[in-house]
Amino acid sequence: MAKNLLIVESPAKAKTIEGYLGKDFLVKSSYGHIRDLVKTDDAIDIENNFEQKYEVPSDKKAVVSELKKLAKNAETVWLASDEDREGEAISWHLFETLSLKDDKTKRIVFHEITKPAIMRAIEEPRKIDYNLVNAQQARRVLDRLVGFELSPVLWKKVKPSLSAGRVQSVAVRLIVEREREINKFTAEASFKIVAQFTPGNGREQFKAELPQRFEQKSDAETFLRDSIQASFAVSSLEKRPGKRSPAAPFTTSTLQQEASRKLSFSVARTMQVAQRLYEAGHITYMRTDSVNLSDTAIQAAQQEIVNAYGENYYKQRRYKTKSAGAQEAHEAIRPTYFSHHTVEGDPAERRLYELIWKRAIASQMSEAEFEKTTAKISVSTRREELVATGEVMRFDGFLKVYMESTDEESDNTNEQNGDNTLLPPLNKDQSLTLKAMNATERFSRPPARYTEASLVKKLEELGIGRPSTYAPTISTIQNRGYVVKEDRDGRERQFVVLQIVDNKVVEETKTETTGAERAKMFPTDIGVLVNDFLVEHFHDIIDYNFTAKVEKEFDEIAQGGKEWTMMLKDFYEPFHQGIQDTLEHADRASHERQLGTDPATGKPVSVRVGRFGPLVQIGSADDEEKPRFASLRKGQMIETITFDEAMDLFKLPKKVGLFEDKEMTVAIGRFGPYIRHASAFYSLPKGMDPMDVTEQDAIQIIQEKRQKDREKVIRVFEENPDAQIENGRWGPFIRFGKQNVKIPKGTDINKITYEDVLKWAEADPKGKAKAAAKAATAKKATKKTTSTKSKK
Repeated sequence: MAKNLLIVESPAKAKTIEGYLGKDFLVKSSYGHIRDLVKTDDAIDIENNFEQKYEVPSDKKAVVSELKKLAKNAETVWLASDEDREGEAISWHLFETLSLKDDKTKRIVFHEITKPAIMRAIEEPRKIDYNLVNAQQARRVLDRLVGFELSPVLWKKVKPSLSAGRVQSVAVRLIVEREREINKFTAEASFKIVAQFTPGNGREQFKAELPQRFEQKSDAETFLRDSIQASFAVSSLEKRPGKRSPAAPFTTSTLQQEASRKLSFSVARTMQVAQRLYEAGHITYMRTDSVNLSDTAIQAAQQEIVNAYGENYYKQRRYKTKSAGAQEAHEAIRPTYFSHHTVEGDPAERRLYELIWKRAIASQMSEAEFEKTTAKISVSTRREELVATGEVMRFDGFLKVYMESTDEESDNTNEQNGDNTLLPPLNKDQSLTLKAMNATERFSRPPARYTEASLVKKLEELGIGRPSTYAPTISTIQNRGYVVKEDRDGRERQFVVLQIVDNKVVEETKTETTGAERAKMFPTDIGVLVNDFLVEHFHDIIDYNFTAKVEKEFDEIAQGGKEWTMMLKDFYEPFHQGIQDTLEHADRASHERQLGTDPATGKPVSVRVGRFGPLVQIGSADDEEKPRFASLRKGQMIETITFDEAMDLFKLPKKVGLFEDKEMTVAIGRFGPYIRHASAFYSLPKGMDPMDVTEQDAIQIIQEKRQKDREKVIRVFEENPDAQIENGRWGPFIRFGKQNVKIPKGTDINKITYEDVLKWAEADPKGKAKAAAKAATAKKATKKTTSTKSKK
């Protein structure tokens, strides 16, 4: 038996560390938290200083049992969970649950899984930091109290099965408020002047723009008309050097933002991949709000930069964390070995690692140096001047490795930036020849909807949440159905272009698509309903400043400057009183809107949240006739749906004709619009409006789906037509009735027999579970029948 038992959080980390330590160490994993608050109402004894009642969940009992035995036989137990508050709490839970002795237990931390870091941690053990534990306990208890007391209020006053959370509700509020800003926004048009010039008789063309825009079309037209006979010259020429510095190495937040922009990763996926890289020893700890690099890391980066690019590409930089609440003395996220430009792993791991390597190495590189030229161009017939800009790179510096992206890049679809282009040689007072000029109608834009990454950025700016909370917060608000992340098609919009053609101003109307959204966060109607209720009755809980203040108090507890139970007491008493007042006095929330009157029946038309989601209703519950209902379509919302749009919903389901002597009906279901034909369902192609579907469209959709299904089937077994080999997303598999059976790797599909199918179906764990459930149902039915007979 090994003298030392070292406990980490994950098996992947255990495997990596075990390779660094000798035979005297046994490395085991706790698989994360080994206990949690009990699920019942008595989890927290509020009267007794918020004392908590914990339990070991059933799926962790075997782990705890094994660790107890190993700890009993070890001379020393080393608790090596992560070096943040959550990790400190896990060490404390292990200490308590495994009944460890203080003199036999050592706590170690490291921010990278390398042999030197592990050995250094072993040489410098410490005790459990109870300030960090208390900060984590305060967060856990406060969030449980909020969730447990707020959720029942929502069940009674809004809708059953809802839930609320402190940070999640603030995130939903941000998204709802942004959506309302966009709905209220009115686009304003203006005309942008762009001209193309050549210097004298030169062939090189360059672009110049008028800095100001014209609000009226007539003013833009006048400018163009005045330019027809005008002469143009370079009125001033300015050349000035410019520098661009690299961004700091990644924190949790900036990694999530950049991985979203450059790799299209969700926040949750970024953290999952980063976790795997950390546990494999490739990067430092991925939950940090520090931008600091250690001396060792700076030296390693210097060596790599000088070797790979030369001395002139290196410049040492030390970054300071701006966030006042930066809680742990971590480093930024960086590669453990700068000499490793890439790593082995799946494509996602390789791509994220390379992003981290480039960002960290660029942070220690020289500035990029530019020369920026600005030429102002006079128009003899006007007072305004056009401006042309060009940029020449003199030294690429850090840009040789990495360039940071911005959230705005994808929004600049109709704007062309004049920078990063080269102007031809120009001189002051030089005459220019006008080659083309136009005035294009442009529209002001509403505020951008949040992506997952820009929401993280906003939460961080407001001081809400911490590195460990961003990903779970964003996942939770989507899982609860308060927010959806999706793509939405834009709409067509006409705009005017004025241009000079044959010494005349010619007007042309063009069409563009505007407002297309990719992976943006939209509030759902239920999210809006819950948000409005919480803002009205629990304004303090989801107030941005209040939520940030709570985070600061957690920081104070972590630093030993505040007593955690007093902080909870100050929060809980007014919060609990608010719960009681709301239960007694608040009206039930419905989010109902009256839209008008149905011209056919004279009954009121309203829109509200129903049991199964948002719906339009014609009539009321008091009427003799039952009201008619129609579900809202994807993209429609209670706040913005019009009367005409609502009435259109009652045109479905609609019959569109016959096929094979059976009716085809278009309708909208839970998963979107579809065609029903002969008890089968066929989804409409993306973008097809169900109101526009013709008989011919419906027949084509049905035939194309049938053809795809035929191509999917590789082989049908004669012994049983319900058994067939099909092509699936991940390769061939066997569909056996309602059971999907995996084909063993390396099997020749042509040699599979029906006996093989039966054998694999029987061995399939899912198949066994289904069979057991079926048998249990049958047994229950038999028992019930027997019981009924005996009563008779």
